[in-house]
Amino acid sequence: MIQVHFERTSVGTIHSFTMDGHADSGPYGFDLVCAGASAVSFGAVNAIAEVAGVDLNVDMRDNGGFLRCAVPSDLEESVSEKVQILLEGLRISLKTMEEQYSRFIHVTDVN
Repeated sequence: MIQVHFERTSVGTIHSFTMDGHADSGPYGFDLVCAGASAVSFGAVNAIAEVAGVDLNVDMRDNGGFLRCAVPSDLEESVSEKVQILLEGLRISLKTMEEQYSRFIHVTDVN
């Protein structure tokens, strides 16, 4: 199962997210849950870099089974707002996947 945790600050903004595990919803190369989760997460990270000009602090390992991205803490407010919109979009996309494939992906918010 893919476990996704969005970590929030005391004011509710997302300061990092972690994806850990494998969906195992199909054979290697045909796992649609894994492909979908990977596509929306990497798409969001790339969009943050392109739209907001922010490189998240990224840690990837375990042959694609682990991704942790943290938002730099020194962003200007207007840039931070863009990053938050894109991260909330990521969270909503993953929650939508969870609604259909709850046996393979679980999304939580952590304060």
